[in-house]
Formats: sequence, C-alpha cells, structure tokens
Amino acid sequence: MSLLKNVEVKEANGKVAEIYEEITGMWGGVPNPLKLLSVNPDALENLWSKLKYQMELTSPSQKMLSMVRMLVSQESKCEYCIGANAGALINNYGLSADEVQKLKIDPSSAPLDEKEKVLLLFVLKAVHDSHSTSADDMKELRALGWSNKEILDAVNSGVTMLSTDILINAFKVEIDY
Repeated sequence: MSLLKNVEVKEANGKVAEIYEEITGMWGGVPNPLKLLSVNPDALENLWSKLKYQMELTSPSQKMLSMVRMLVSQESKCEYCIGANAGALINNYGLSADEVQKLKIDPSSAPLDEKEKVLLLFVLKAVHDSHSTSADDMKELRALGWSNKEILDAVNSGVTMLSTDILINAFKVEIDY
C-alpha cells in the first residue's frame, strides 16, 4: 500500500476512526492518500479540514479547482491524482477524454470562461515558480473581479495538491480508484 504502515479502516480507532467515518460518509470510502496520513492523526485531520473547505468553495468553481489539481499533479508526476482529477473532470463536469488530454498539453485551452482561465493559469504559474508572480498578475486578476480571498483559495488549492502529491509519490501510495 505504501512505504509507511497505514491504519486501515477496520483497524482505526480514536481520532483516525472519527475522520475515516466522516470521509466514508462523504466519499463512500477512504482513499489511500488519506490513509497515508493516518500515521499522524493531526496531519490527517489538518488535510481533511483543508479538503472539506476546498470542496465547499463556489468561487472559484469546483470544475476549475479540479483542473488545478490535475495539472499540478501532472507537473509533479503524481499518477494517482492525475487520474482521480481527470476522472472528476469527465464524470462530474462533463469534459470529454479528448478535452482532458488537450488540457494536459495546453492549460490555456481549458474550457472555462476567461475569468477562470486567467486564474487557472496564475495558479499554475505560482505553483511552478512562486517567484514569477507579480503585481501586474494581481492587477489583472482583480480587474477580472477576483477577490483576494478567491485568489488565495485557488493558489492554496494548488499548493495543497502539490504537497499531497509529494507525500503520495515519496511513500509510494498505491492507486485505489
């Protein structure tokens, strides 16, 4: 399953069992990347809280955030998350397999309105090279109507995905979808 000994659902107790129960209630099961964090219940609770917050966002859209997650995961070569988010784009947001493939090659082809496309590309820029962002980027985003909170939430989604990808890759978490 991974290089670390994870707590399986049947073995969970205390805080881990409570969090697993909540995850199962929302997702029907506990994905292996979240089981990885069972080694440290506080880390599991922290990531689950972030994910719940991000799943409740309405602006930026969940469709755009799924694109962020897939494209960040593509850069970090996390096959697990690339597949999970590509699946979400197809099954939940109506993209075709061809559209997903095109998006992977050219993020500027994202089937989003101009406002979300600019934010998507900014998030990718920030995650790829955090030193490359500028006041002009922020001016453009604000001119499109994005608030500071929305910009931060979008970048934070990308950063959360990147850190999760690193853990999944480093500890060789098996794909379970």
